Amino acid sequence: MKIGFIGLGNVGGKLSGSLLRNGNALYVHDLSVDLVADKLADGAKAVSGAAEMMRLCDVVITCLPSPAASDAVMQEMLTEVRPGKIWMEMSTTDAAEVKRLGALVIAAGGAAVDCPVSGGCHRADTGNIAIFAGCDRATFERVLLLLTTMGRRVLHTGDLGSASVLKVVTNYLATAHLVASAEALTTCAAAGMDLNTAYEAIRISSGNSFSHETESQVILNGSRDISFTMDLVKKDIGLFQDVADRAGVPLELNPLMIAMFDDAIARYGERELSPNIIKRLEEATGLCVQAPGFPSEMVDDEPEEPGYEVIPKGAQRAVG
Repeated sequence: MKIGFIGLGNVGGKLSGSLLRNGNALYVHDLSVDLVADKLADGAKAVSGAAEMMRLCDVVITCLPSPAASDAVMQEMLTEVRPGKIWMEMSTTDAAEVKRLGALVIAAGGAAVDCPVSGGCHRADTGNIAIFAGCDRATFERVLLLLTTMGRRVLHTGDLGSASVLKVVTNYLATAHLVASAEALTTCAAAGMDLNTAYEAIRISSGNSFSHETESQVILNGSRDISFTMDLVKKDIGLFQDVADRAGVPLELNPLMIAMFDDAIARYGERELSPNIIKRLEEATGLCVQAPGFPSEMVDDEPEEPGYEVIPKGAQRAVG
């Protein structure tokens, strides 16, 4: 099977690295010649563009920064889609848009999967990240080996588009936890609490979250480097808002967070690191919410392990 990968940025570079590290021959393409050069040094082969990628490869994976970028790449690839070809969309994107583009692929005889990842760039780097996959079961079985090479826990979420819904749901929750952690840590600092102790109290209690165990550490370090920026947060919670609006759900918290990030982007710029949402509170209180002993970036300390399919509780489906 010939595998192509388009989009070698923060996440795509790490996912494609897992494929290469585990012995897969890989064709790559990105607008950045430097990112392509890094993968060529690891044994990948370059192609001239998206159309050539689809023509050469059995499976083409895209991991791109926006729905518009995915659409542009698909318009290039579509004339080369044939029966047997598979498009795997690993971008965080709009569910309606991935269904629209996937329908074009399926109409041309190919198959489509939306398979975004969740769990942080540090876990993408080690192949231990979680992956959601939306597609028919037969297609899922065809791509499962690739998914378990790039990720540890793989969940078949249902039809095409379902994975993208769940991805923005999880990113909404991560953002809510980040904002709540920023408020909690600032309040602890203002109340005179030792922040090292406060971090541990939250970590071992009912107040814990994945965001606290990762983003709170780089907040307290002062680097605020979680390899994720405010514009990407704004995109993700905007996509979640779109899902809720289409479903007729009158959200209250998410619109407030959108306004908070709009304000932060106006103050600090769209490429500011997302944990620096806490700067709004630091400026309002005059506090510096930092403490010694925390890392400047997150590193996955779990060894890489073979991935596997996660079966939802109560499901009667047999593992393929």
